[in-house]
Amino acid sequence: MPFLENRLNINRRHFLGKLSIGLGSIALGSLLMPELFSKAGKQADGLPLGVQHFAPKAKRIIYLFQNGAPSQLESFDYKPLLTKRYGEDLPSSVRQGQRLTGMTSGQDKFPMVGSYFKFRQYGKSGAWVSELFPNIADIVDEICIVKSMHTEAINHDPALTFMQTGAQVGNRPSMGAWLSYGLGSENQNLPAFCVLLSRGRGNGQGVYSKLWTNGFLDSVHQGVQFSNSGDPVLYLSNPAGLDGQRRRQMLDRLAQLNNMSYEEFGDPEIQAKIQQYEMAYRMQTAVPEVTDLRREPEHIVKMYGADCLVPGTYAANCLLARKLSEAGVRFVQLYHQGWDQHGQLPTEMPLQAEDVDRASAALIKDLRQRGLLEETLVIWGGEFGRTNYCQGRLKRDDYGRDHHPRCFSIWMAGGGVRPGMVYGETDEFGYNIVENPVHVNDFHATVLHLMGLDHEQLTYKHLGRRYRLTDVAGKVVHDLIA
Repeated sequence: MPFLENRLNINRRHFLGKLSIGLGSIALGSLLMPELFSKAGKQADGLPLGVQHFAPKAKRIIYLFQNGAPSQLESFDYKPLLTKRYGEDLPSSVRQGQRLTGMTSGQDKFPMVGSYFKFRQYGKSGAWVSELFPNIADIVDEICIVKSMHTEAINHDPALTFMQTGAQVGNRPSMGAWLSYGLGSENQNLPAFCVLLSRGRGNGQGVYSKLWTNGFLDSVHQGVQFSNSGDPVLYLSNPAGLDGQRRRQMLDRLAQLNNMSYEEFGDPEIQAKIQQYEMAYRMQTAVPEVTDLRREPEHIVKMYGADCLVPGTYAANCLLARKLSEAGVRFVQLYHQGWDQHGQLPTEMPLQAEDVDRASAALIKDLRQRGLLEETLVIWGGEFGRTNYCQGRLKRDDYGRDHHPRCFSIWMAGGGVRPGMVYGETDEFGYNIVENPVHVNDFHATVLHLMGLDHEQLTYKHLGRRYRLTDVAGKVVHDLIA
């Protein structure tokens, strides 16, 4: 035996020393990447959930969703030809028999109308931006404008559902739920997916909980909606007569009962409920702290505007989104209602733009100055575009635009997106895409790629087939990635 020890250069002391290093590495790994040692499920390629397929460009997402579909022709897609040919009927060769909504299907003619508002070129990129968005124009070299988005859906509900879940039907997991499922949370005291709602001064479209649903994923992945008054999250405070210690005892006993039920029935939703109760308990401390905007310094309030201290405003939600993201929330989803301008667009759209322009730009500046922009992907846009022709009555200062799925504009910033870029192009009528089309499925594939996830590998088996956010389509748009 001594001969064998010398030959292998191993003795008891060396063996125990090597073993301690190995155990230490495992312990460190369990702290840095607990998902590797958890009972979590596996992705399609065998990787544990919570582990990226490749190095990510972004760690978190803030999605500033402009619910109701802002007109690209009054924001980022400048078309002077429409002004020159004001009132002329849109050529049938351009419309190509596109199906119409019920709101314009009865029109005999489709009079073209250019933007009531002026455009100018900004930044090194020379991007055209409407006068309605002067603050976004100031940061145009930090954002990537995509003018060639397109979708199949022509009405709000299916289009909105498609943008959020990758399907026009309900009961599909939303983008935030997929990211929670695939990556988990960076902060165990806060949800991985938070939802904030605000209402502008224009004609609004409704938002519904199915837009931030977990669908067929475990319910722990559903978006947590924050309230604009009272407790930031419903039932966060202890009931009257119940202090923190007694609540802890109650939750421990409830967990025992739930574990007994799980052993008997094996329903994974029981375990999800236990996790949710524990998350709610931890949130009692974390949420009030992160939602307290009164502690923000004066220069931050000035940057976002005074409305950022008014709960429920778009500005307040942008500031709260920064705080949540900074605290490690994986996906923060804002919905701002009021962009449905079928009429009175020259009157309504300036009010909507005023609500969002300053705060949207402030969010980018705030993230940049904190060193968070490179790891935070910010997305701004709606569910489809607006027609280049007028819906109903045509007046220079009083017109509306119908739904238009063939082309619309969004912008993105940070998180590995190429800054100062205008991607895609529409024809001179602003009706069809002529360069670099980006479908909603492509958009989702690219967002997941930026987060280090292969959209074809992030799947979930349900009802006998594997589902994914991009369903059976989608390709990563590598031109958008820095």
